[in-house]
Amino acid sequence: MPPSLCANGVLVSTEIVLDREAGVFDRQTAMGTAHEQVVFCRDEQSGLRAIIGIHHTGLGPALGGTRFYPYRSEQAALTDVLRLSEGMTYKAAAAGLALGGGKGVIIGDPLLDKTPELLRAYGKFVDSLAGRYITAADMGTTAEDVDVVGTVTPHVVGRTESAGGSGDTGWSTAYGVFQAMRAASAVVWGTAGLAGRTVGVEGAGKVGYHLIGLLAEAGAEVVVTDPSDDALHRVRTSHAGVKTSPAVIEDPIDIYAPCALGSTLTPASANALQARLVCGAANNQLQDRAVAATLMRRGVAWVPDYIANAGGLIQGNGERLGKAAHDVREDIEALGASVTEVLVQAKESGITTAAAADAVVRRRLAR
Repeated sequence: MPPSLCANGVLVSTEIVLDREAGVFDRQTAMGTAHEQVVFCRDEQSGLRAIIGIHHTGLGPALGGTRFYPYRSEQAALTDVLRLSEGMTYKAAAAGLALGGGKGVIIGDPLLDKTPELLRAYGKFVDSLAGRYITAADMGTTAEDVDVVGTVTPHVVGRTESAGGSGDTGWSTAYGVFQAMRAASAVVWGTAGLAGRTVGVEGAGKVGYHLIGLLAEAGAEVVVTDPSDDALHRVRTSHAGVKTSPAVIEDPIDIYAPCALGSTLTPASANALQARLVCGAANNQLQDRAVAATLMRRGVAWVPDYIANAGGLIQGNGERLGKAAHDVREDIEALGASVTEVLVQAKESGITTAAAADAVVRRRLAR
């Protein structure tokens, strides 16, 4: 489909992705995936350059946050939005939600390029999809940013409480990871307690920071790594007992919790990993699917990321449906049962946890 001007004045180029066998990424095709819709947007006045990927809406409207990141190219942004939006389909299905999978990315440095004008232009972009895609905050965006986006479209969740929303989803995502970690620990070590376990948290951002607090309260020994000195200072100030490390993935830890960018589990890191359990908030943690088999062969239990990090999505869906906060919290706690189901099924069937989780998702999508 050629570029066209939406009624709101934002220049948009839309492609419907149909080729499941495509071998390269470009504006018409997506490698190995079949997205319902991929939309490109450029607004010259505000400087907005964005892409929204809608992977699947069979269970409901696509919901997923918007990532604001200085991608090296549009191609890199496209690769990210395709992977992230597909992951949201799996996340919603695994959590039993009546939602589809979608994601938005804005190309740029949020510290330099983010302006109210740009966010409003992005809101018009979201609104042009007429509810097929619902956005929220993600890396590089905040609940306050969602408030601005929400001034021009109703298709947002995760606004600040003062704007009538449920607030940032960082704590809910962290709480879901914490519950997943407790459930997985019960399978691996026979007890859900984390006291005395050494947990390496990679990334002390808005999810990792909350997870560190939950782990410290539970009596875990926490080691954290983050490239930001400010983030590490914030952790040290709040939690005096937390240690820091240049690279927790290489440390002698019990649990590795990736909470930053994805693809940290490579063939090399999977073979070097000393932890017996991997459970974190980062999306797309495996560099490729073969890494899941490496982890299984080494006796490392990996909790699929799209199950562990579903807490924020559950909060956003609860806001959309008008659920009370305590009901949303109970829904997040139920993630533990999903984790147990996947790990036990994988062990009994002799398959990877990735394969076991995918089977759960396929059954729900088929229904």
